[in-house]
Amino acid sequence: MTKTILITGSTDGIGLLTAQTLAAEGHTILLHGRNPAKLEAAAKSVGGTTEQYIADLSKMAEVYALATAIREKHSQIDVVINNAGILKAPSTVTEDGYDIRFMVNTFAPYALTVALLPIIAKDGCVVNLCSAAQAPVNLDALRGRKKLDDMGAYTQSKLAITIWSREMAKELPDGPVIVAVNPASLLASKMVKEGFGIAGNDLSIGANILREAALGASFADASGKYFDNDSGQFAQPHAAALDAAHSAEVMQGIKDVLAPPR
Repeated sequence: MTKTILITGSTDGIGLLTAQTLAAEGHTILLHGRNPAKLEAAAKSVGGTTEQYIADLSKMAEVYALATAIREKHSQIDVVINNAGILKAPSTVTEDGYDIRFMVNTFAPYALTVALLPIIAKDGCVVNLCSAAQAPVNLDALRGRKKLDDMGAYTQSKLAITIWSREMAKELPDGPVIVAVNPASLLASKMVKEGFGIAGNDLSIGANILREAALGASFADASGKYFDNDSGQFAQPHAAALDAAHSAEVMQGIKDVLAPPR
């Protein structure tokens, strides 16, 4: 049975390869990117049935516009793969004063998922890309009051998306499945090349686990879990994600940042 699948950040890297893999199986792929030319090129390389959506996920207005555009065209989608992520950027503070890593890696996927929940199939899933690199969240940094270095911001933003994956899963016992996935460390993505100066490992390692997370039976009852593809199994995330008080503080911070101005 073919599915309708949104993949953010699908113009290169794991996102693009995952899109190609799923399109080859006959699924309808909603491609997302920031750059119109790259998005057009991605659609050509993916083939099959695709749609193109442009949004800069560091700008919350564009995140909401993306959700609106998808909801106007679809009464139901089956899978959301929140793949887009950022480690380094020329400017690390957004127009609204937040760290761009928290905005793209944590806030944007949360806001997008919440906005799309009314049309995500109950038997569908949301796959959130996290990382083996996780660190307790500095709440001042989350709220844009403190600057962090690149890795500090990245590791904390990835713990934060792991936390909200777990917490949202608790709020949605009837589905969809919400799962956090580390697709494997140091894959051959642009982020790894720019961040660590190495070629990285075969991207198909990541694309294959994202395909399994999106459609495979092994993830059908995995809501709230964390899958670590370095060990190839469901595992415990960083201990801070299991700390109820820390999780509650992070969730409150996310909701406060995303709350409409009064």
